[in-house]
Amino acid sequence: MKFYRSQIKTLAVMLLGLLTAVHGQNDGREIRIETKLAAFEVTVTNAKGEPIRGLTADDFRVLEDGKERPIDFFQPIKTNESGRPLSIVFALDVSGSMTEMELQRLREAMKDFVNRLADYESTFSVMSFAMEVKNIQGFTNRKERLEQAFGKLRRDQDGLSTHAYDAVDQAIREIVRKSPRSINRQFPRRAVIVITDGFPVGDVVSAQTVIERANAAETSIYSVLLPSYSRIQRDNKRIITPLEASGISERTGGLSVVASQSNFQAIFNSLAEELTASYAIAIYPNSDRQDSEVKRSVKIESKKGFTVRQNRQSYVPEN
Repeated sequence: MKFYRSQIKTLAVMLLGLLTAVHGQNDGREIRIETKLAAFEVTVTNAKGEPIRGLTADDFRVLEDGKERPIDFFQPIKTNESGRPLSIVFALDVSGSMTEMELQRLREAMKDFVNRLADYESTFSVMSFAMEVKNIQGFTNRKERLEQAFGKLRRDQDGLSTHAYDAVDQAIREIVRKSPRSINRQFPRRAVIVITDGFPVGDVVSAQTVIERANAAETSIYSVLLPSYSRIQRDNKRIITPLEASGISERTGGLSVVASQSNFQAIFNSLAEELTASYAIAIYPNSDRQDSEVKRSVKIESKKGFTVRQNRQSYVPEN
């Protein structure tokens, strides 16, 4: 049985009080403790869009600037404390887009979502936003606190703006600063779930800045969009929102899904499946290259032809 060199590297990092211990394999090559891994979150789906579980490092191919690279770190999310946990922020638009009935259905869906992920050693935070971004509940794994936080969510009908990008940006900062750096010696999967009508107004932070910060923080953004329609359209077809057009979800390895007043439960069930079927894949930067500080493109492929979605498409080696 072979072991990746990342296991020994990470154990050394643990002794220094840094991030996390990992289940890796060492192939016997020299280990460079000072070199930092370039990590990527990966979700794999079949032709029906269903998440694929149970894959191993041998099922993937990593290409850096078109050249295949060995995988130095690999780990899926599993239950029973045997794999990576999750750190998730809910960011809810309370600017008046949602009816009280929809809000109650959403509360129930989020409660079920939290219960469903209880076996993954997960922690959650809750925010709301309209003209202001408010932190309702800091990171916790206590269900009673989360239920109380969901119960505090109220519509803000007097709001004149919807700071969606600012809210997601603050959620990313919350993850970086206050979420557990490790849980049971594992580095958590990070995600923001933003529920909104998709029409940000009055933001200080741009969508591009949010995407860059999410990629740097290895955080995926999932957008649950309330359907929006144009008053001038006669066919009553849903229009693409600015939030969707920004690529804020797709470019961070997340998804945009459209909700109706009755399907929050199904959406959050799908998100739970998605989040718990992801994989962490990382490589050592190639030290033989002369352009050590130049951005490098990375493409991760499935050897079995499955669809692979990764949270970022490039990285810059850290000194």
